[in-house]
Amino acid sequence: MNKIFSIVGVVNYLLVVFLNAFTDLGHKIIIQNTIFKVYDGELQIILTSIVNALILLPFILMFSPSGFLADRFPKNIIMKCSSILAVIITSLITFAYYNGWFYVAFCLTFLLALQSAIYSPAKYGYIKELVGDKFISTGNGSVQAVTTVAILGGIIFYTVLFEGLLGNNFTTKEDVLTIVAPLGWLLVLGSIIEFFLASKLPNKMVLKSKKRFDFRRYFRGEYLYKNIKIVKRKKEVFEAIIALSLFWSISQVVLAIFGEYAKSNLGITNTIIVQGVMALAGVGIVVGSIMAAKLSRYYINMGLVSVGAIGIMIVVFLIPFSESIMFLAFLFILFGLFSGFMMVPLNARIQILSPSIHLGTILAGSNFIQNIFMVSFLFLTTLFAYFGMDAEALFYLMGFVAIYMSIILFKRYLVMTFWTTMKLISIFRHKYHYVGLENIPQTQGVLLLGNHVSWLDWIILQLPMKRQINFMMDKDIYNWKFFHYIFKKGEAIPVSPKASKDAFKEVYKRLNDGKIVTIYPEGGISKSGELGNFFRGYELISKDYDGVIVPFFIDGIFGSRFAKYKPEKKKSFFKRREVTVYFGEPISKETKADELKIIIQNMKDTRT
Repeated sequence: MNKIFSIVGVVNYLLVVFLNAFTDLGHKIIIQNTIFKVYDGELQIILTSIVNALILLPFILMFSPSGFLADRFPKNIIMKCSSILAVIITSLITFAYYNGWFYVAFCLTFLLALQSAIYSPAKYGYIKELVGDKFISTGNGSVQAVTTVAILGGIIFYTVLFEGLLGNNFTTKEDVLTIVAPLGWLLVLGSIIEFFLASKLPNKMVLKSKKRFDFRRYFRGEYLYKNIKIVKRKKEVFEAIIALSLFWSISQVVLAIFGEYAKSNLGITNTIIVQGVMALAGVGIVVGSIMAAKLSRYYINMGLVSVGAIGIMIVVFLIPFSESIMFLAFLFILFGLFSGFMMVPLNARIQILSPSIHLGTILAGSNFIQNIFMVSFLFLTTLFAYFGMDAEALFYLMGFVAIYMSIILFKRYLVMTFWTTMKLISIFRHKYHYVGLENIPQTQGVLLLGNHVSWLDWIILQLPMKRQINFMMDKDIYNWKFFHYIFKKGEAIPVSPKASKDAFKEVYKRLNDGKIVTIYPEGGISKSGELGNFFRGYELISKDYDGVIVPFFIDGIFGSRFAKYKPEKKKSFFKRREVTVYFGEPISKETKADELKIIIQNMKDTRT
């Protein structure tokens, strides 16, 4: 994580991202708190939903222009110009506050969101330009964490000041705005500082675009049609956008209805408590984003997405059953944690799979589709509230939407979800280090041969690998009732003494297809902690496949609960075990079993 901060411009960029979110959120909180203080019941839900819709609509309307600008001009310049626009709009908002013009301030929410819509594709597209593919997951995790801290800080900061200034000296919404009007100057100040920092960002645009924007084509919808085609061109990108759209739709409705739920069901009228509980989701997002970045250290970990979706589903169903404000606070932290699990991998996947020339358009398209979903959900929320559906029923409705989201993501990332779940469980007990990963080719077939010391070896080897490993395993274990489907989906290769030749023919086929296959030549888990006899079965594999043999040695798992070797002196249960995997340089495909054992023994003896 620290390496990313040494890149020139990263700290400045993250500060710009922070201030943009902090300022936008500040005005939204002031308007929402005003609604909370003045209105009740269904009308409160309706007005809160409309405010959220005003924030989302510009992302729909500005889909084509914002994408064009992010692809046509340097993204740092787009962010600089957007921050100038923010200074002007926040000045108008402050003027509206002092005059008590509630509906003017209400509508200026749309203009403030408009500059964010212009800014957004450039902001997210700049990540890839600034940090490169190597740190793209860390970059997204950092941006998500900083944005969330800004939202969390903005909610607490502006709500506390709002309550402190307001007191009980009001009767109308106009009174509320006039009393809290000084907060407008903080919005202006934040925008000015954002402009100053944005003007210092380096230009990272490599290929200059000569695109031109034709307003006639825009108004005829030609750009919309063309850009949607670009967005849908890659199925993986489009699927990630749809997943984000469902997630954000659920989140928007939950945030829109929680205030009314807290007021009606729990009797809470203090905005600090209501906004504070929702703000705790921000704490969870920070933690979830950091965890997602770490768990995506070697590759974008898409298994986190379905884990996050299932977690969100459970939380949404639990909220209406909760009558304790402390338990609700805990649930919102979990909601944020699982949100981070979804957002970081999905955003990183969209960016990494999108060609640079269309990155701005695709990110704008992502915003467009997500906001179409969110506005639609908020419209339905408003409609349901108008016809008498209360907040509790709306929570259940969102729970069923979350079930649908979880099912499609679980099916899409089933194998990765399994690996991710195993990883989440194992990292609480172990800390993993990998030496020599560069010795594993990225495209060729790879035959991994090494020691077998625990029931977790297959998990330990898979964790740093972007490509799925095909493990050779005992046929009886492969046919275990509850795991057979997972082993089959994970492309494991069953082997039995009676049909070993067929299994090794399958290994050859997989290697020829450029896959990674792992075989443990010892044939079983070591009971002594020392290398056992190496069987010669792998020597039956034809040698003319396009690939290499890479030896490995797993160290540090001896004596664990998952090993057969138990030393007399046991490690403390509360101390995480350090596990290191050494990958040697590729060796000849003609290497015999006894020679392989010597190589791996030398790796063991010379490990550092």
